[in-house]
Amino acid sequence: MKVFYHGHSVVKIETNGKTILIDPFISGNPLTDLDASQVKPDVILLTHGHSDHLGDTVELAKRNGALVVANFELATYLSWQGVETHGMHIGGAYEFDFGKVKLTQAFHGSGLVTDNNEIIYLGMPAGILFTAEGKTVYHAGDTGLFSDMKLIGERHPIDLAFLPIGDNFTMGPEDAALAAEFLQAKQVVPVHFNTFPPIKQDPHKFINMLKPETGKVLEAGEFIEL
Repeated sequence: MKVFYHGHSVVKIETNGKTILIDPFISGNPLTDLDASQVKPDVILLTHGHSDHLGDTVELAKRNGALVVANFELATYLSWQGVETHGMHIGGAYEFDFGKVKLTQAFHGSGLVTDNNEIIYLGMPAGILFTAEGKTVYHAGDTGLFSDMKLIGERHPIDLAFLPIGDNFTMGPEDAALAAEFLQAKQVVPVHFNTFPPIKQDPHKFINMLKPETGKVLEAGEFIEL
C-alpha cells in the first residue's frame, strides 16, 4: 500500500489495484501538486462537507465513475448531483472490495455555504479509519482534540495517522501532539496547515513534539509505503 499526501488534507491511497482519494480539494488549493483534470480515482472518501474537503468530488466522481463514501446526509446530497454514493455514519464500518472503511467521530462542522448566502446542512463530520492489506490508515478529518481518541487507538492499531495541526478551525500543534499520544499511531503526518493565513504553522515544530521516529512531514506528492 502506498499513501500519498497532496497538500491541505488531500490523501491518496493506492491499494489492491485501486486509487482512493480522501477529501479531494484540488482546484483552488495552492499547496497541491495535483491537476484535477488528470486525477483518476476509483473511490473518494469524504470526512465532511466543507468546500476545502468536498473540493472536486462531483466532477471527479462523474468523470471517472468513482464511488463516493461519506456520511448519509452528504452522500444523499451528492447522489442528487448524479454521483454514485455509499452512505454511512459515525461508528459504522463497511467492507468494500477495495478495503474496510469505518467512520469515527470528529468535532467540527459540516455545511456547504452557497452563493445565495445559505448554508446546506451536510451531516456530522467524521474521521476515517481505512484498512487494507493488513494496514490501517486514520484520517482524522477536521477536528478538535477529544479524549475518545484513546479508545480509537486502543480498538484499532493504527499504522499511519493524518492529523490536522492548523489551529483556528481544528486542533493546533499542541493538541495534535496529544492526539498522537492518545492514538499510539506508528507514524503521524500533519495536515490542514499553511493553506490559508489563519492556519499557518511550522509542521517541523509539531514533529518535534512527538515521540522520536514517529512523525514525518510530507511535501505534496510524497508518500509512505506501508
